[in-house]
Amino acid sequence: MINDQVLGIILGGGQGSRLYPLTKDRSKPAVPIAGKYRLVDIPISNCINSDIKRMYVLTQFNSASLNAHIKNTYHFSFFSAAFVDVLAAEQTMQSNKWFQGTADAVRQSMHHFLANDFEYALILSGDQLYNMDFKDMIQKHKESGAKISIATYPVNAKDATSFGLLKTNNDNTITSFIEKPASELLPDWTSEVSAEMKSEGRNYLASMGIYIFNRDLLIELMANPDTIDFGKEIIPQAIGEHKTMSYPYEGYWTDIGNIDSFFEANLGLTDDLPKFNLYDENRVYTRARILPTSKFTNTILNKTVIADGCIINAEKIERSVIGIRSRIGKETIVTKTYMMGNDDYESLDEIKNKSIDIQLGIGDRCFINNCIIDKNCRIGDDSRINGGLHLKDIETDTYLVKDGIVVIKKGAVIPKGTVI
Repeated sequence: MINDQVLGIILGGGQGSRLYPLTKDRSKPAVPIAGKYRLVDIPISNCINSDIKRMYVLTQFNSASLNAHIKNTYHFSFFSAAFVDVLAAEQTMQSNKWFQGTADAVRQSMHHFLANDFEYALILSGDQLYNMDFKDMIQKHKESGAKISIATYPVNAKDATSFGLLKTNNDNTITSFIEKPASELLPDWTSEVSAEMKSEGRNYLASMGIYIFNRDLLIELMANPDTIDFGKEIIPQAIGEHKTMSYPYEGYWTDIGNIDSFFEANLGLTDDLPKFNLYDENRVYTRARILPTSKFTNTILNKTVIADGCIINAEKIERSVIGIRSRIGKETIVTKTYMMGNDDYESLDEIKNKSIDIQLGIGDRCFINNCIIDKNCRIGDDSRINGGLHLKDIETDTYLVKDGIVVIKKGAVIPKGTVI
């Protein structure tokens, strides 16, 4: 069985500075998405759906909430060898440094991996949104006799400079690779893609950061301490030396690298036919919570995703994702907003006694547009937050504006009557 041959290795990424302030107190894989999930649930679910049930998640920044999420979520049978373990950077007799790059993270963790029997290492990113059948990729890797396989995705010229690009021959063997090329080099890096991709101007094959390595080759490559990154060093050096195959993929895939892509990926879930479909047989798994149903009073909903346990009295919510345990007050309008929700409810005694001046969630008579509201925020009555390109980038103690998107920081209290 594939499950017995493959070990999943999920890279948690670095400090996640481009997703700040969402990564101020949590690692990138622990960032909440779609109202009830975390980013790390995506690669883990893809592995489970592909019958790969032995996984390590590598991280080094703010890993406490990620540890808690994985511990509370991924429980397998006592009689199974399945596991999902977090490996945070640690000092050992061989190294006293933090992870220096993607390859260095794998190198420093090799002693944990080699305690398992496996033939293939499936190396994944912890900050991408996609559904993929890894069984097919692994089968093609085996049939081709490859030592390395790289999942590849057609991109346009605008995005091409942000990725590693590659070229292949007629049997999908990779013949050349360049990491994040300058725009003037792009004419030399076009590839043959499907007619649909050509019509969209996506003529460049980009590495998705999804790799399969044969065990013996991975051990060999990790023996060189001078190579610290897969895209910049390991892959370019391996091509020509070891058979390296492309696994073309043309389904939905997005790299959650910055606030803008994160925001658009979440709002995209509200489309009638979302590109990333949560409503099919390829389930996305997450922590099972015992929450009540969501409750609405006099609210108009349009293209909106609502998680469990919400209490909604808003006038209107449109093209928004509303996370678990969210509360929205009366006469409030919410548009183009991702509200992550709350970790707990406030007690009725606290609310009745008015010991809390501003309750968790969004108050009465507010207008919220083009906004990300992190967990456990309090937005006072009569506040108006209207994001858009008319706003300059700015950061305060309670919020940040970036590319027109207003991000309310985790646990922030926005006073009544605030205008942003």
